[in-house]
Amino acid sequence: MKDAADIQATHTIDPDIRRFTSIVMADSLQLTAGRELPIAERRRIAEQVRAPWRRGGPLMHRTTEEQVPTPAGPVRIRVYDPGPPGPRPALVYMHGGGWTLFSLDTHDRVMREYAGRAGIVVVGVDYSLSPEVRFPVALGQVVGVARWLRQHGADLGIDPDRIALGGDSAGGNLSICAALALRDAGEGDRVKALLLIYPALDPTCSEESLRRFGGAGAMLTGEEIAWFWDNYAGDGDVRGNPLACPVHARLEGLPPVCMTIAGCDILAEQGLDMARRLRAAGVPVEATVYPGATHSFIEAVSIAPLADRAVGDGARWLRAALA
Repeated sequence: MKDAADIQATHTIDPDIRRFTSIVMADSLQLTAGRELPIAERRRIAEQVRAPWRRGGPLMHRTTEEQVPTPAGPVRIRVYDPGPPGPRPALVYMHGGGWTLFSLDTHDRVMREYAGRAGIVVVGVDYSLSPEVRFPVALGQVVGVARWLRQHGADLGIDPDRIALGGDSAGGNLSICAALALRDAGEGDRVKALLLIYPALDPTCSEESLRRFGGAGAMLTGEEIAWFWDNYAGDGDVRGNPLACPVHARLEGLPPVCMTIAGCDILAEQGLDMARRLRAAGVPVEATVYPGATHSFIEAVSIAPLADRAVGDGARWLRAALA
């Protein structure tokens, strides 16, 4: 794989990714009909629009669900076990959606892809959504799940000494922030690797990123970013808090990181900057820009070779990092 520093993001969207984004946007527009809808209805439509993209993919040996008690409230997890029986490494996965939308179901195929390709257990976390809850509730639930797996993972066929955190977009934010919280609590050894897929790291995007990739018709617009961060932060001033905005964090002591960066994404600039800062802090980083990819592109794995390659790259990295 090429290093992120060697590739420049371009406007040219991959044809298969464009087909995916066009279908998703057309389906969304048809169902919303341009109306301002309550958040519950927006979630229902998001589930409906994403439903076709979860079909197919690897079959699991076993899929189970558990309710995990955490100090931030109970949280449901879904455990994807590709077999054969463990103990085997695990990826704790947090779905994207701006802390506001999506679910374990929208990202069902994504999680099965990583489980099947890497030969690891994937644990999806059904963290509480915003704006019903605000920072740091979802983060507390993710940290709580990581701690719970250290004690109870063996019962699920998981090696508790080989656990990674990962996720896309807002899920990438929760992943790195949970690793920071555990490190600061003296528990950094709980997490062996981080898979960060076009992570949301800072509510502020540069004018250049907004102009090139955040306008109307983008898969993730500047307007949507502001709405998502407002939902997550509420009235609290969290924009300088490193556990909400990791661009402000001290990064030393984090585990190795694999960064998946979409070249035509408003968040690409944040990912590139974070990769540089992680390296400067002595953290091993494998960061790859996928030219022609947009935000959410890994969900197009069923039709886009570029998405298939990105998921495969991440799975191979996880297999090696958790070996």
